Amino acid sequence: MKEIMMSACIRHGREVSNMKKLSIITLIIAAIAVSLMAFASSSYAYKGDPTVKGTKYSESRGLEKEKAFDNNDYNAWKNLMQGKGKVTQVINKDNFAQFAKAHNLAEEGKTAEANQIRIQLGLGLQNGNGQGKGMGQCVSR
Repeated sequence: MKEIMMSACIRHGREVSNMKKLSIITLIIAAIAVSLMAFASSSYAYKGDPTVKGTKYSESRGLEKEKAFDNNDYNAWKNLMQGKGKVTQVINKDNFAQFAKAHNLAEEGKTAEANQIRIQLGLGLQNGNGQGKGMGQCVSR
């Protein structure tokens, strides 16, 4: 009888130990999933929507960019952008007025019109509606 009770206790102890391991593994997986979702959501900032503020958004810089768009001032915008992002490779002095127009249309809520201009400029929309120049494909200019 003692042996049966001892055997049952040992089995119960193993089951509890396995459950603890499973709980710990589940918590680790959940933490990784939450971290990945947080990273993914922060990397999807902007994407043509001026109401979305990225993680590096600065109100003063945002106001300066708005002033550049309002005044159609390519050089001010270019200095603020400091060569960051695909947009600085595509937008130049000749097409900045169209880009500013797209920005202003998006702010007015006219996203379809703004997106059409962005596509014409070669900026795409980060959802496959571009001109096939993204996702690791080389583009010679």
